Amino acid sequence: MTASLPRTQLATLLAHSAWFRSAPAALQAQLIDAGRIERLAAGERLFTRGDSNDGIYCVLGGLVRIGAASAGGKEALLAVVEPVNWFGEIALFDNRPRTHDAYAERDTELFHVPRAALAAMLERTPAHWHTFGLLLAQKLRLAFDAIEEAALLPAAQRVARRLLLMAGGYGEAGTMRRVINVPQEDLAMMLALSRQTINQVLKQFETQGALKLGYAEIQIVDEHRLRELAQLNSGAH
Repeated sequence: MTASLPRTQLATLLAHSAWFRSAPAALQAQLIDAGRIERLAAGERLFTRGDSNDGIYCVLGGLVRIGAASAGGKEALLAVVEPVNWFGEIALFDNRPRTHDAYAERDTELFHVPRAALAAMLERTPAHWHTFGLLLAQKLRLAFDAIEEAALLPAAQRVARRLLLMAGGYGEAGTMRRVINVPQEDLAMMLALSRQTINQVLKQFETQGALKLGYAEIQIVDEHRLRELAQLNSGAH
């Protein structure tokens, strides 16, 4: 379902994205002019692996799950995209099909810039490719960090680091939320750990005063303590 917002309100929302704020003013204005607001109901699919490139998106409200499912129905959850983060830029560069599935975790509001509009603005101003390249490079850094952590770190450190990453808006400068709305099952899938391991680690962190656990949410009580736990050389396996 499509909707609309006053331009000034939309610009204010998008400005919460460090990537958008750092983009040239001309590109910011062009994105706002070219985009549109779309709303998804909880559980509604945005696109599926193999779909054609239809542009890029920014989550304004709600949550979008990015993942894939096997033929047997087993899900691999790569990320939960929260406000105000952009996604879908891989297909912008190679114009190939979508790499994963994306659907709304809850009622969600998105800002969508269609592929045709993006192609036109990049043809007019090729220098804008650099700005989109920075968005892609940020995601690549996060992906490399995740691969390294999965190979080298014990479970407790991986959990602590992922919680800090999510609380920090996946690298958004100046962002640190105290409450992370993520079920333990989702956290387990994102880190390729068992639900039991995640529960044990989180309860350990709660006992140590770093977290407080609630229903489908994790509250960071002591950020400094959580950062210490993220640096420990031993933990649950």
